[in-house]
Amino acid sequence: MRLKKAVDILHLLNPFGRRNRPVLITPHYRAKRLWLRFLVLVLLPVFYVQAVAWNFLWLFGSSPSLENVENTRPAQASHIYTSDGKQVGMYFRENRSPVEYNQISGYLINALFATEDIRFYEHSGVDPEATGSIIWYLARGDNRGGSTITQQLAKNLYNTRRGSSQGLLGGIPLIGTIISKTKEWITAIRLEQLYTKEEILTMYMNTVDFGRNSFGVKTAAETFFDRTPDSLQVEQAAMLIGMLKATSSYNPYKNYGRAFKRRNTVISQMAKYGFITKHVADSVSRIPIVLRERADIHPDGAVDYYGQWLTSELKRWAKEKDPDYIYKSGLRIYITIDSKMQAHAEAAMQEHMKSLQDKFDKHWKGKNPWVDEQYNEIPLFIETLIRRTDIYRILKAKYKGNEDSINVALNTPKQMVVFNWNKPSGDTVIMSSMDSLRYCKRLLHAGLMTMDPFSGHIKAWVGGINYKFFKYDHVKQSRRQPGSTFKAFVYAAAMDRGWTPCDKIQDVPVTINYEELENGAMVKKSWSPHNATGTFTGMNMTLRFAIGRSINSVTAQLTQKLTPEVVADYAKRLGISSPIKAIPSIGLGSNDVTLYEMVGSYATFLNEGVYTEPSIISRIEDHNGNVIDQFRSRRQKVISPEAAFLMIHMLKGTLQEPGGTAQALFSYQVYRNNELAGKTGTSSNQSDGWFIGLTKDLVTGVWVGAEERSIHFRSLSMGEGAKTALPIYGLYMERLYADTAVKVDEGRFAKPSVKIKAHYNCPTHLPRPDTGATDSAVRQVRPETDMAPPTSGDGF
Repeated sequence: MRLKKAVDILHLLNPFGRRNRPVLITPHYRAKRLWLRFLVLVLLPVFYVQAVAWNFLWLFGSSPSLENVENTRPAQASHIYTSDGKQVGMYFRENRSPVEYNQISGYLINALFATEDIRFYEHSGVDPEATGSIIWYLARGDNRGGSTITQQLAKNLYNTRRGSSQGLLGGIPLIGTIISKTKEWITAIRLEQLYTKEEILTMYMNTVDFGRNSFGVKTAAETFFDRTPDSLQVEQAAMLIGMLKATSSYNPYKNYGRAFKRRNTVISQMAKYGFITKHVADSVSRIPIVLRERADIHPDGAVDYYGQWLTSELKRWAKEKDPDYIYKSGLRIYITIDSKMQAHAEAAMQEHMKSLQDKFDKHWKGKNPWVDEQYNEIPLFIETLIRRTDIYRILKAKYKGNEDSINVALNTPKQMVVFNWNKPSGDTVIMSSMDSLRYCKRLLHAGLMTMDPFSGHIKAWVGGINYKFFKYDHVKQSRRQPGSTFKAFVYAAAMDRGWTPCDKIQDVPVTINYEELENGAMVKKSWSPHNATGTFTGMNMTLRFAIGRSINSVTAQLTQKLTPEVVADYAKRLGISSPIKAIPSIGLGSNDVTLYEMVGSYATFLNEGVYTEPSIISRIEDHNGNVIDQFRSRRQKVISPEAAFLMIHMLKGTLQEPGGTAQALFSYQVYRNNELAGKTGTSSNQSDGWFIGLTKDLVTGVWVGAEERSIHFRSLSMGEGAKTALPIYGLYMERLYADTAVKVDEGRFAKPSVKIKAHYNCPTHLPRPDTGATDSAVRQVRPETDMAPPTSGDGF
């Protein structure tokens, strides 16, 4: 009885079915059947659609809101440009650069119609014929396509099948697919109501994923064919549209044969619907797919040493916005780097460092260069360093700390690619991990930075010898002892406190007793600095001569007269942010600093005593070219204009004073009709060589050394900054002056804007070599006019 009643109810609820037994048709029965049909055909679909749209009881997952649809804009890659307009990098989660409708090839659009949606201009977002076929195939368990272009756009824009869009029912087979399709239908209809057909096509072409990290037709055309999307040929457009079926399966880089066949299928479809003739289709179907080989694009900024700092600066700028703002907003980021100056800096570094490495290898031929202060080889040096590497940590985890197994793996030869000056792309060798570490630790490294002292703009930044192999940045990341380049802070403090370049201090031995805090207790210490020559002249020499010859004893005495605390204070004022110990040796560069800090500090002397913080971003525009933000360096007056002028005069002494330490620059074509100033620097064991050079409108700093401080030349004559770092500057400036496109001019330093009260144009008196006379001897050299030949090297 219950079964019969249940069957009757089912028949009653089926307004389309027929009953096997006769039914008395009454007006009441007929009205009930009409109501049930209305319920099934109208009310239930309406309720279902609304339930999906509203995510009823969280069953269906979220759907795009009307506001989302109205403000549709896909994520766009942000592009980085140098000051002279060269693109050097991108930020993106999806590598996409949008184009307008008139920038898209007609072949692309026709190929899309022929394969995806031939009735595009006839429907309003949902194609009933195609939809009916989808339902038919879904009922048979065949999950075929059939979506319109507008539906595909909805799916691309709003991820209707992932994440929060799924809901409680989304994971159920078939039901989840039907719900997702419903969302796409709803969104497609909304899109058609808000946008024209051409706008929908444009959005589709700008959002679709072509694989190989190429989103949108512009990026795809560049990636696969090095063309703009409006210049694609029939066969090229057909290949790109053919890939949309499955970007991996039909990727010509991976599956050429399948991509070729799929491309020709698209061409046949274009001929079928009359977009091209059969003759054209037969002709272009025989053309092979010719691809453009392109290196993978880095998604996180510029692939260069300055890229890491640039990214951190941009993220700091966008901190109050969306964390992914720079990755999806289509920004145009203009940096201060000049691509031509950057290229000249890299070329100069490569030319000198290749030669210097050869000298270093010959210098240590047959011996390992890692030595202690007595030049004895450090035992187990490589064995200790290998424990800091990633390969050691991986092997330690793999072999659970078994040292025997780890050592076997570390000493087992294998194929690897290592840096080689004669093979810029790398040298493929058979080498063990231990041997590769020995090889790499013998290499010398370098850093270079050029800055406009007035704007603060960094014009060139070369953080190492090869970014592909060595990512560590020697401009802002590395801290090393600056040697005598730090003396500038001693003399700047003196000039700012009333001393003059003509004031004199005697070059004599000096011993300084002082106390230093160590392990919570004050320890008594004694320090006796030596000159680079190992001797003291006894001369009562001017401060300009002392800095020109880099006399350590004079700097040490001047530091004591000013006090180390005052020198440390001036170093911080002038831009040194690294920790500074105020000890007697501070003036000789005993504290570690960065090249970035040193270049910024020296720029203050050219800028009339105003410190200008080095900067790398000039402005940011939105995707339409509207300026969002302009960046200006932080500026602060830190010494008087007179002191700044006197410091330029003092630093010119390294070339103009007899035996000036920078006179090696005379070997380069940089001083004709030109004024230069600068300072060399060498750390106490030759592990660091420095040179900072100044012209009327540029400051450039160079550092050279090995990764480990125990690896260096054994003699000052080979390892001093005048031999390791200065040549890079000389070669670099030669290139800048020779390249008229760079617009770097020779000329004299600017005249002082204030009255100079200090006496500064004082001649240098040298003893006659045959009389042993004192500094009151006859010979005079006027610093502003005469150039003495190069003689001795730099101080420590």
